[in-house]
Amino acid sequence: MIFSNITQNKVRTFLTTLGVIVGTATIFLVVAIGKGAEAQVNQQYSKLNVGTIIVMPATRGKVADPLTKKDAQLFLESENITQAFPMLRGNGDINYNNYSTSGSFMAIQPAFQGSNNLTIEQGRAFEEEDEQKRNKCVVIGAELANTLTENNPSELLGQSVSINNRKFEVIGIYNRVGDSGSGMSYDDAAFVPYSAGERFLLGTRANPTINVQAKDIDSVQSAIEDITNILNDNHRAGGADQFRIMDAGSRLAAAQESAKSMSLLLLAVAAVVLVVSGIGIMNVMFVTVRERTREIGTLKAIGAKKQEILNQFLIEAVIISLAGGIIGVIMGFLALPVLRYFGQNVIASVNGVLFGLVFSVVTGVFFGFYPAWKAADLSPLEALRYE
Repeated sequence: MIFSNITQNKVRTFLTTLGVIVGTATIFLVVAIGKGAEAQVNQQYSKLNVGTIIVMPATRGKVADPLTKKDAQLFLESENITQAFPMLRGNGDINYNNYSTSGSFMAIQPAFQGSNNLTIEQGRAFEEEDEQKRNKCVVIGAELANTLTENNPSELLGQSVSINNRKFEVIGIYNRVGDSGSGMSYDDAAFVPYSAGERFLLGTRANPTINVQAKDIDSVQSAIEDITNILNDNHRAGGADQFRIMDAGSRLAAAQESAKSMSLLLLAVAAVVLVVSGIGIMNVMFVTVRERTREIGTLKAIGAKKQEILNQFLIEAVIISLAGGIIGVIMGFLALPVLRYFGQNVIASVNGVLFGLVFSVVTGVFFGFYPAWKAADLSPLEALRYE
C-alpha cells in the first residue's frame, strides 16, 4: 500500500526527491573534495621535516646585526637542537647556453641536504670536499633544471651554468621536493656550496639564514625558546626581534586546518540544500494528506490506530528521502571523473556515502513527521466528511 501510494504520482514523487538527490550528491562530493584536499596537503608536505625551524632576518635587505656561523654553533648547545646550518639566499640571472632566466640560488653546507630531504635524481650531491675547497659547482632543483633545458635536465650534467655571471659546473639534479616549509621553493632554485656562494656570489652582501633541526616534534617549541634566548643574548641591536623564527610543523598544521575549514564550509552549504529539499518533502506530504483525508477516515473507521497512520506516512517520507539519497550517491560517483577532469583532487569514501544517506533519511524523518502527525491526529468523522 505504501509503495502504491508513492508510485501513484511518479512525477510529483520525482520532483519531491530532486532536492534530496542534489543535497545528498553535494554532501558526498564535499566529503570527497575534503578527503582529496587532505591527501593533497599530506602529499605536499610529505617530504617536509616537521622538526625544521628557520631563523631569518625579519626584513629584507641588510640587517644591523646579521646572523653568523657563530649563532649556528650556539644553537647547537641547546639540548633541544640536533643540527644548525647557516645558508645564504640570493636572486639573479641564471644562464645556460643561450637561455637566461631570473631565479633564486642558495649557498648551503653538505649536511643541509640530508636534513631537508634533498635527494639526488641525477649526478651527485655536495660533499665536504666541495665546501672545504670552495668548489664552483652547483646542484639544480628539479623545476629549474626543466626550465633551463626544456624538460631535458640530464644534458645539464657536467655543463657550466652561469649565476650572476659566475660560472659553476653542474654536478647533480635534485628530486622534486614540493613545499620546503622555508618560504622558498627548492625545486626552482640552484644550490652552491656555502663557502663558494659566500665568496663568489654574495660576499659582503651575505645575510645568512639558519636552518635548525629540533630533536623531535615535541621539542620544537622548547627549541624556539632557546633560539630566542640565544639571539637576545648575542644580538644587542634588537635581539630576537630583528629575526623571524618559523617552524615547519606549524605550517603543516595550518594547511590541514585550512583544508578542514573549507570542508566544513562546503558541508554547511550542502546541509542548507537538504533543509530546502526537506521543506519540499513537507509541502508534498501536506498535499498528500489533504488528498487522502477520506482514506485516512476510512482506515480509522475500520480500526486503524493513530500510531499506524503516523507510521504509514512517516515510512513514505523516509522511503522517498532514502531513494533520493541513493540516487544522489550514484550521481556523486558519476560526477567524480568530471571533477578530476577539471583538476580537482577528489577521493570517494565510505564516510561520504554514509553521511549522504544518513542526512537524507534524517531529512525525511524530520520534515515528514509533522504532516504524518497531522494525518494521524485527524478525527475519523471529520476525515470522512472531508470533500
